[in-house]
Amino acid sequence: MVDFVISGASGFIGRSLSERLKQSHGSVFEMTASAGDVSDASTWLKLPAGRVLIHLAGKSYVPDSWSNQADFLRANVIGTQNAIDYCIKHKMKMVYISAYLYGMPEYFPIPENHPVKPNNPYASSKHMAEQLCEFAYKYNNLSVAILRLFNVYGPGQRSSFLIPSIFEQIASGGHITVNDLEPRRDYVYIDDVIEAIILAAQNMPSFTTLNIGSGYSTSVREVVELIQRVCGTNLPVIARALVRDQEISNVVADVVLAEKLIGWRPRTSLNEGLRKIFALNGQNK
Repeated sequence: MVDFVISGASGFIGRSLSERLKQSHGSVFEMTASAGDVSDASTWLKLPAGRVLIHLAGKSYVPDSWSNQADFLRANVIGTQNAIDYCIKHKMKMVYISAYLYGMPEYFPIPENHPVKPNNPYASSKHMAEQLCEFAYKYNNLSVAILRLFNVYGPGQRSSFLIPSIFEQIASGGHITVNDLEPRRDYVYIDDVIEAIILAAQNMPSFTTLNIGSGYSTSVREVVELIQRVCGTNLPVIARALVRDQEISNVVADVVLAEKLIGWRPRTSLNEGLRKIFALNGQNK
């Protein structure tokens, strides 16, 4: 029996999590896409038993969810039910990696008991998966920690996301182009997220849902300014004035419950996180 099974181990979060767990927290089985489709129940039959499943596998890019809703339902809903069945079979605990589900916030900061109002197919699929987790807790005695991640960033994130796209544009020179300078998001650094996952796996209540964010919001305009300051550039910035459907103007996580229940709090400021990315980008050239 291994200590940790990680689904989605080759993804942005999964790679860092696997490396960290192997260093000092026990044995790890990495479930990657090569193991098969998570929405196929037979895929899970190939996995070893473990103490904790950290379920990261699924689809996660909001714009894609509008054009591939069925794929998101298969991966994020059916895939999660298969993960739950696997945990029940082997009497494992589960850390389920969820997402921002609150839609247009009614107040700030946003606590876990804020009304859940998914406003895109991706969020809707994650909400359904959360409901499956809660059902399994109530009727199958499955211990589950649900972590609602806000805007995670860090080295190795794909360039379709805001922060890596700005770094790439600065490296190319010329100018920086973004869709809209005004939206504000709660950015949480990858190392802090990994710490939250590990603490949830180690100190898991029978069932809980926790926000994982920084507790602060930053606009796209401010993110661009911070990155330019870190990189020592002053490139012109072009805003396309493109507002996404169901765009949310501001997001701020209330993270008090995470500190109370698992002893986690964010430690990396946005400026510090951006400097770490810049340093690593320089090393990788």
